[in-house]
Amino acid sequence: MPHNLKASAAALMWAASFLTVTSPAALAQEAQRVRGTIESLTGDTLVVKTREGAEQTIALKPDWKVRGISKASVEDIKPGDFVGVASLPKADGGDGALEVLIFPAAMKGTGEGSRPWDLKPNSTMTNATVAKAVKAVDGHSITLTYQGKEKTVSIAYDTPIVTFAPAGKADLIAGARVIVMGEKAADGTVSAATVTVGTNGAVPPM
Repeated sequence: MPHNLKASAAALMWAASFLTVTSPAALAQEAQRVRGTIESLTGDTLVVKTREGAEQTIALKPDWKVRGISKASVEDIKPGDFVGVASLPKADGGDGALEVLIFPAAMKGTGEGSRPWDLKPNSTMTNATVAKAVKAVDGHSITLTYQGKEKTVSIAYDTPIVTFAPAGKADLIAGARVIVMGEKAADGTVSAATVTVGTNGAVPPM
């Protein structure tokens, strides 16, 4: 398989695990997003210093995978692109982006919709198609369409913009920034099948 197809396939698998609705068999476990910096990786045990300052131990499941995130630019966002945008309502109306993830073309439609998100209080994550992208004096704005709805989001110049990138277990070194979409069991233990790591200095902003 060509390298770019492998990368798209890997990204698709990551997004599916990230966005798929929880099955009834997994309802006993609570979704747990862990954001922070790697402290250590020993075998299948990952220790992360979370953004809240605590240490979180994560048990990695058999055949666990690594996904990469790399920096992109607001100029990379074009009409027709499929994006994931975490945003907050603005006092003067509309939404302001906290981050933007540009999906590969092969992943268009993945997890389409808007849902609550825990990046910040009252934030939402909207996976949608870019209908219009406009440059403004204080940044950019994009109009998103999803499930027959429309949302306009402003993007300040300092808003993190990222996309998927190839990565492997060798990238999971102490100090690397990660986000882990895990599951918290009733006994408090956290497990995960995927680790998403920033590459070339990128910080997963989701």
